[in-house]
Amino acid sequence: RKQLAEAERVLQRRLANALLMQGVSLADPTRIDIRGELRCGRDVSIDVNLVVEGRVVLGDRVHIGPNVVLRDVTIGDDTHIEAFSHLADSELGQGVSVGPFARVRGGAQLGNGSKLGNFVELKNARFGAGSKANHLAYLGDCSLGRGVNIGAGTITCNYDGAHKHRTE
Repeated sequence: RKQLAEAERVLQRRLANALLMQGVSLADPTRIDIRGELRCGRDVSIDVNLVVEGRVVLGDRVHIGPNVVLRDVTIGDDTHIEAFSHLADSELGQGVSVGPFARVRGGAQLGNGSKLGNFVELKNARFGAGSKANHLAYLGDCSLGRGVNIGAGTITCNYDGAHKHRTE
């Protein structure tokens, strides 16, 4: 196990060095774990303890804060993912802001310029351009149009015990 752990660190150093050679800024190249495929655009900045799983695509000028987990996501240009956020199976447009402490999962789609703040969770949700949920919300199985503002404490989850229904 010790040798396997050492071999893993060698691989991770090689992957980090390849990112640095592509122009990606890594706060600490020894504190990134790429467990899948990571593709980065220009001028990407990654803070410490990023975990990448599956296929992750970062657009140009994307900033990833510390202690973030990304799994099977596409993130558009000029997007900021703040500390302790977890994103999976989702697509984010350009100029999106997520976190800190946000969870995005299960087919979520965030339109250009949308914002998710601290302690917001999305599941199978579509956010229109410029829509926002700044804090303390669970938005499951919903679709929001353009420019919608979700207040603190909002919950959408329409499960009747047998079927899920969308909130529009």
